[in-house]
Parts: sequence; C-alpha cells; structure tokens
Amino acid sequence: MYAKELRELSTDELRHRLPETRRELFNLRQQWFAGSLQDENRIRAVRKDVARILTLLRERELMQEMVQVGETPLSKGETA
Repeated sequence: MYAKELRELSTDELRHRLPETRRELFNLRQQWFAGSLQDENRIRAVRKDVARILTLLRERELMQEMVQVGETPLSKGETA
C-alpha cells in the first residue's frame, strides 16, 4: 500500500490496520520457514507497510502534541 493511500485513512483505521498487517507478516514468515511461500518479495513489502503505518501514527501523535503546546506545525519546505 502506498503512503498516499495510508494518509487518507483516519487514525482509528490505521490503528486497526496495524495488527492486521503484522499478522500478515507473521503468516508470511511462517510460510517462508515452511518453504511454501510463493512470493518472497511480499515479506519485504509488508514490512514496509508496517513501517509506513507506524510512521504515520507517530507523525499524527507529534502533531497533536504540537497543537496542545501551541506550536504551529511546519509545512513542507519550511525550516525551523
């Protein structure tokens, strides 16, 4: 899944998708160890999906903290 598609999801949807994606990764690893995995590149793709979801959740968490403190989040291209 692309980051652009994930950004369109709500935080609750991302939190719901994270355990599903981790479960998929777990199942793929089991298939790999059993020798029945068809597409070995899928493990890498799912690992990256997990990382993307975690990154987006962290970004949103930091944005909320900044709003609570009263700071304005930087836009793309701005520097501190």
